Amino acid sequence: MELLERIGSDFRLTDFLNKVKMTTSKSLKIRSFDEGEIEQFKNVFINENRGKPIVLLRFQDIKSLSFIDFLQLVPIKISELCPGVENHYSYYCYGDKKNLLIGVAPSQMSGGSNGFLNFDSLLGRFREISIKNGSMNFDFGIARTQCNYISYVDEIFHELEVSSLKNLQDNLIRWSWTYLNRVNDYFAGEKADAVIQPIIYYNHKTHTYSMKGGEVFVGGEAYSGYADLIRDIPHDQDLNRIELLILEKLTVCCNGAPGLLKFNISPQTLIDTFDTDEKVTRFHNLLLNQNLNPALIRMELIEKPYEEVDVTLKSVCKRFWNFGISFAADDFGVKSQSHQIVLDLGEMIKEFKLDPISFKFKANQDLTKFLDNLAFIDYCRRLSDNREAIITAEALEDIDSLNFLITHQVYYFQTNLFCKKISVEEYKEIFKDMQDLPETIVNQILSSEELLFRLSKKGNIFKLAKELELVS
Repeated sequence: MELLERIGSDFRLTDFLNKVKMTTSKSLKIRSFDEGEIEQFKNVFINENRGKPIVLLRFQDIKSLSFIDFLQLVPIKISELCPGVENHYSYYCYGDKKNLLIGVAPSQMSGGSNGFLNFDSLLGRFREISIKNGSMNFDFGIARTQCNYISYVDEIFHELEVSSLKNLQDNLIRWSWTYLNRVNDYFAGEKADAVIQPIIYYNHKTHTYSMKGGEVFVGGEAYSGYADLIRDIPHDQDLNRIELLILEKLTVCCNGAPGLLKFNISPQTLIDTFDTDEKVTRFHNLLLNQNLNPALIRMELIEKPYEEVDVTLKSVCKRFWNFGISFAADDFGVKSQSHQIVLDLGEMIKEFKLDPISFKFKANQDLTKFLDNLAFIDYCRRLSDNREAIITAEALEDIDSLNFLITHQVYYFQTNLFCKKISVEEYKEIFKDMQDLPETIVNQILSSEELLFRLSKKGNIFKLAKELELVS
C-alpha cells in the first residue's frame, strides 16, 4: 500500500507500471494500456507474438485488495509459484478492478521450447491460497491459443475473449481445459512433430523409382494422428480454427524440406479461413519464411461437404494459384463432390488421387468392376492430360496392381508397399538417398514372400535394398 500512497489517487496505468518496474526486484516485462486503448492493447499483444502460444488472463470482481496492488502481484505470484520464469514471459495489461485483462506471451521461443505454462493450475493455486489466508478473492478465466500468422487480430482476440469468459463462468470447463494442455503444447512446441507419407515416382523411361515428395500429417511423439488430436478438442471449438492451426504447425515442421509437399485441408476451412487476399499472402510469406517453394506446395482438398455464401471455393483457390500453389482432388469419383471441384477448378487441379477401390479388382474376380475400373482410370488420365496433372495411387498392396497401374500410365504411388510414414526429420535426411532404385530390384523384392515380410518390418524398400546389398 505504500507504493499506492506514493503514486496518489490520480494516476495513469502506464505511469504506475513504470514505477512498479523500478520498485520490484524482478525484471518483469510489463506493457500497460490506459482506459480506451483496448484496440492498441489487442494489436500490440497479438502482432508482437505471431507464431507464439499466447494466454489471456481475465480477472473480475477483485476483492480485499486494491486494483494496483493486485496488478503488481499477479506476475510476481506466477514467478513465485513457478520459479525461474520471470524473465521468460512478457505481460500486457488493460482494464480495471471490475474487469482486468492480462495477456501473457513467451519473450522469445528458444530452440528447446515445447509447450507453455499451465496457468489454469497456477492461478487456481494462487486463488485458493489467497482465500484461505483471507488476503483477497477474485474470479478468473483463462483462454489460450496459438497466435497464428494468418488470422486477423480481431479474429484471434475474439477466440481469446469468448474462451476466457466461458472459462470464467464455468469451473468445470476451466478444469477440463487443463488436460487440453496436451493439444496446446503440440501447437506451441517447436519440435517438428509431424510425419510424411512419401510419394514414389516410377520413371518409365529409365525404369527406376524415386521419392518425389510426400503428404504431411499430424504424428510423432505428441499424437499418433489427426483423429488422436481431435479427440482432445471440446465439441464447442471451431474446427476451422483447429484446422488452420494444424496447417500452420505442419508447415513450420517442414522447414526446408525438399520435394513436393501436400497438406490436407477441407474446402469449407479454405473458404472460411482464407477469405481475403491478405490472408493468402500471409500464408505465402509463411512458406517463404520456412524455406519452402510455393510451387512445390499442394493443398489436398479432402472430400467433405461445403457451402459457398459470400465467396466461392474457386475464387479462394485462385488466390493460392496466383502464388504457384496447386491443388489435389482426394477420394476422386464421378459422383463425388470432388468431381465437381475438379470441373470448377480446371487447371488448378494438378493431382488426382486413386484409392484402392479404383484398381483392386482383377479381371478373373469381377469382370464388370474390372472394366469399370479401366474406364475410370482412362477418364482420370484424360483429365490429367488436359491440365498436365499427375495421378497418384494410394494404398497399393501387391506387385500385380503395381504392374496394372503402370501399364495404364499411372506412375505415382503413395503406399506402405514402398515406404511407411516417416518423421519429417528422417524425410529430410534420406530424401537424396531415395532416388533411382532400379525396377528389377523392386520387382525382385515384391515378388518374394520372404522379402515382402522383411519389407513389412523394415518399412522402406530403398533401405531394404541397401541392406540386402542389391544396390551400392
